[in-house]
Amino acid sequence: MLAHALTALVALSAPLLARAQVTPSEPGPGDVFRAGTTCPIVWLGDANSTTDWKDMAIELMTGDNFNMIHITTVATGLDGTVDGRFEWDCPEMDPYSAIYFYQFSSPNTPVKTWVTRFTIASPTGQTTPPANATQPGTNDPIPWGVGNLLDRSQATPPPNFGAGGTPATPNTPTTGGTGNGAGAGTGGAGTPNTPVASTPVSRTPTSSAPVSSPSKEPTTTPNDNNTGAATVVGVDSRLIVAIAAVLSAAIAW
Repeated sequence: MLAHALTALVALSAPLLARAQVTPSEPGPGDVFRAGTTCPIVWLGDANSTTDWKDMAIELMTGDNFNMIHITTVATGLDGTVDGRFEWDCPEMDPYSAIYFYQFSSPNTPVKTWVTRFTIASPTGQTTPPANATQPGTNDPIPWGVGNLLDRSQATPPPNFGAGGTPATPNTPTTGGTGNGAGAGTGGAGTPNTPVASTPVSRTPTSSAPVSSPSKEPTTTPNDNNTGAATVVGVDSRLIVAIAAVLSAAIAW
């Protein structure tokens, strides 16, 4: 009977334990960064794999939850298997608004993760509201818009493994980027601002947890209302419930 209980426990817990990925923790909801100032990016590493996120890229994105648009590549070659922090100078944007977010990807996994939308303000702190108050198709109250670099010649194309389909021109939404894929674009060759090297940080997030999708999954679309922390807690609680149920069944047998 115990063998049956253990088999059932493994079957129930396997899909819950398989959620291994990079978990962004900064920037968080409501964060505002002025163009020309240091913009930190912080993440919790994938503790369950030494290879999946070993070669991680970060892209600056814009657009809605279902048509994500690449603006520029922020960094490549980062180690996402450990907790880390990366800093770069936020560029001048058009417009200055709360319509920007980062995408994390790796050539070794189809999973992508995102931070919540944050604001890049003008060097003097000026901003404009997002052009759209709700998401297309779902009417979820998540403001969004489409932006780009003020100087598009400074854009760096997406990594080869980061494009969810054929690259498109910046500010032109693609048609199929949802879930684990995202529409990408190129803004012309160029070199981004010289970033500060990635450094390990503690596992305790220093800001708000990453956002979740409308389906509460932390690895789908950026969303300004929910946090991925709730999903992690949900996974843990389901695992505990599964264990308790199996143990109860074993005792009954």
